Parts: sequence; C-alpha cells; structure tokens
Amino acid sequence: VQLQASGGGLVQAGGSLRLSCTASGRTFSGVGWFRRAPGKEREFVAVMNWRGGRKMYTDSVKGRFTISRDNTNNTIYLQMNSLKPEDTAVYYCAASADWYSGIKEPDFNFWGQGTLVTVSS
Repeated sequence: VQLQASGGGLVQAGGSLRLSCTASGRTFSGVGWFRRAPGKEREFVAVMNWRGGRKMYTDSVKGRFTISRDNTNNTIYLQMNSLKPEDTAVYYCAASADWYSGIKEPDFNFWGQGTLVTVSS
C-alpha cells in the first residue's frame, strides 16, 4: 500500500494550492488530510467517505478547503483557497480500510509522506 502526496509549495496569503495524493495497493473506505504546523501536533484537516462522498472539515478550513477524489486514478485532492499564514504546515494524506466517522490519527491505517505548504504574509 502506498500513498504519494504532492502539490505543496510557497504561496502568498490569499492564494490557492491543490494537493494530490495517489493511492495504490488496495481500496479504502475513507481518505483524508492532516497537517502539522511548526511546533505543533499533527491535526485533522478534512476527510471523506470514498464511496458516498460524505465530507467533514475542521472548522478553521470550512469554506476555504475542499476534499475530493477521482476514482479513475485513485487520487485524493485537497483544494485550498484563500490561504492564510496559519495554514503553513506539512500536509499528510491518510486512508482507512474501515473508516466510519473518526477524525483522529488512529482512525487511519495508512499514511503518505508529507508535502510542505508555506503561506507568506
């Protein structure tokens, strides 16, 4: 099983980035994104049910970030708009074989490497 994240970079405040995560090796029931800001614990950002598209977001990104997936190429996306300096973090994609509604790290079995997002003010 492999999750390969990409798309991070440097962007000015107010700008946009789209992160991608390509999954291979098996199917998943839930996929999501977490992030770790400098000096902080890793935190939940967004999650969705792979089949039905049910989506959940942490409050600080609601209305700005959108999680989606493309079944044809097993790719998960995180579209990030109106970025703020406080969104600066390493972003990780995660997947679960039997996800229902959890948004904590133990709810996800598989993790990709991080991709760094830096938002300048």
